[in-house]
Amino acid sequence: MREPLVVAVAQPVCVAFDVAANADTHAATVRSAAARVVVFPELSLTGYELDAPAITLDDPRLTPIVEACAQTGTMALVGAPLQGEAGRSHIATLAIDGSGIRVAYRKVWLDSTEDRFSPGEPAVLTVDGWRLGLAICRDTGIPQHDADLAALGIDGYLAGTVMFPEEAEIQDARAVRIATEHQVYVAIASFAGATGSGYTRTAGRSGIWTPAAAVLAQATPEPGSLARATLQ
Repeated sequence: MREPLVVAVAQPVCVAFDVAANADTHAATVRSAAARVVVFPELSLTGYELDAPAITLDDPRLTPIVEACAQTGTMALVGAPLQGEAGRSHIATLAIDGSGIRVAYRKVWLDSTEDRFSPGEPAVLTVDGWRLGLAICRDTGIPQHDADLAALGIDGYLAGTVMFPEEAEIQDARAVRIATEHQVYVAIASFAGATGSGYTRTAGRSGIWTPAAAVLAQATPEPGSLARATLQ
């Protein structure tokens, strides 16, 4: 029998471009979340700053997150601009735990403003027997994306996003559609507070939904808020 999985969706305060400061905040969030998996918003390590320098997996500024995950037994799914091969860069989700850092996912469906980045492919992360499909922001609005993940066999759908406050209802509607169409848990970590590229305000309201689209937990619109739920 698979054990229940405690998941948290976080919307930490972010300092634009300051990876070291944001990594410290991520580490503190991991320690306080009391969750096996903590999901962070899109580009959470830099803010949604599309000209932020890409980082590498051996960046020492990420060490505090590794240490926090080692202490708590957490898998942190962190948003970052990633330096890839052959000079390419990606909007990525990094999987960080006590053993280190690896690339979990590279955003597939890029916005027109994200043309410096290259797309990735659908990806599934397995944690304690749970198969978790991964997404970043625009992916959540592309039915082909969640269909491609469902075809890989998933129990949950985890995403990091950046949305305007007036898009909060759109974000909720996407979660409901994905949950009901594919009968999976959905967890979305949505940026809260100001960030780059015109986002003077963002939606927050990160949430976790059941396969029947019931809200298990939802954060407030404020930076620093967190929601946590147990997937059964």
